[in-house]
Amino acid sequence: MVATAVVTLSTVRSYTSSPLSQSGPEVAADALPRLRFLRSELESGAGERMQALFPEGFFFTHVLHGLSWINVGTLDADHRDEALREARWSLSRLESPAGTGPFPADAAPAYGVFYAGWTAWLRGRIVELSGGPEEAPDEARALASAATELHDAFDAALNSQTPYLTAYPGQAWPVDSVVAMAALQLDDRLRDSDAHAATITAWKHAVEARLDPETGLIPHQVDPATGEPVQGARGSSQALLLRFLAEIDPDGAAEDYRVFRSHFTSDIGMMPGVREYPRGNDSPGDVDSGPLLFGLSASASTVALGDAVLFHDTPAADALTGFAEAAGMAIEYGGQRSYLGGVVAVGDAFLVWSLTAEGESAHAGRNPTAEVPDWWRAPWHVGTAVALLLLWSAAIYAGRRCVRRCSGERRAAASTP
Repeated sequence: MVATAVVTLSTVRSYTSSPLSQSGPEVAADALPRLRFLRSELESGAGERMQALFPEGFFFTHVLHGLSWINVGTLDADHRDEALREARWSLSRLESPAGTGPFPADAAPAYGVFYAGWTAWLRGRIVELSGGPEEAPDEARALASAATELHDAFDAALNSQTPYLTAYPGQAWPVDSVVAMAALQLDDRLRDSDAHAATITAWKHAVEARLDPETGLIPHQVDPATGEPVQGARGSSQALLLRFLAEIDPDGAAEDYRVFRSHFTSDIGMMPGVREYPRGNDSPGDVDSGPLLFGLSASASTVALGDAVLFHDTPAADALTGFAEAAGMAIEYGGQRSYLGGVVAVGDAFLVWSLTAEGESAHAGRNPTAEVPDWWRAPWHVGTAVALLLLWSAAIYAGRRCVRRCSGERRAAASTP
């Protein structure tokens, strides 16, 4: 009976509507139990548990909690005040010793571009939801200071012939610099200023000169001194950076999204998702991608759902939402909703951030890519039906054996004088 219920629930949930089919308040309402779960988990040490899994586990779980709340407050003004409280709580946790501890304090900018970029972005979104610098003067001043530090660091790097800053000593991942550059663009937009415009333009030109030659996309890892690609584009970083490239260059981001889909979309019929490596490259997973299944990355697929929402790619958003709900086996209890038993809270954080992506104000050029075939559910249903048949067959076989054994024991007992 349990197996039947699980398979039935998975089948029904595969038809869950994507955020693009819902109103802003509906998306916000759906996010609330997910965020209640995250807050509860973070208060009970989920950040530290996620940190044990990968180097930015504490940071990502907190920053995505805050950014998702900002999106909720944007989608439904009734939750604006609560969203600001929760986002500020997340920011305070990121500024605590536990938040800064994994990062190099003596870097330029302080704690490295990963930490500096994401915290500046969260702070900027807080200022934005508050109504502008005048309504959030403390965060606005802190954002201006952080933006100046990032601006100066990028100018120094560009003068040294690279557009990319380091996250850790001697290590540079372009996605981190894209986040930081988006924070500079956001700072300009909030202030109605062009203080960073020249740096942003120079940065874009330098990036365009150092693209992955195989895909024409921003690479995954680069030489920290020259910015030249060390690893070509990968699904996990590409899905993430596209979300921020939409703030910097909306039309360019839309074009990159189309190219990304052409190289990284799943080629496994029953499994919508995103490959970690371009089609034809079956390299193994690592700490960035997580375990791969048929070349697909769960983390890249989850983040790509947010891209599909942001770029209004309805077919992809529908398929990725349905698959996440079918495979994630969410449980909602006591006003909290979690996936896969809630054991990987950072996964829940990435998912709710993706589902609320429409709450972001930078809207990229929206030109949907190739259709995702609706028949992806058919092999999924066949697979789950076969699994159910095998489980029921095993149960019936075990039951018959038990009946025969018990009958034999009763006959033996009856014949005993």
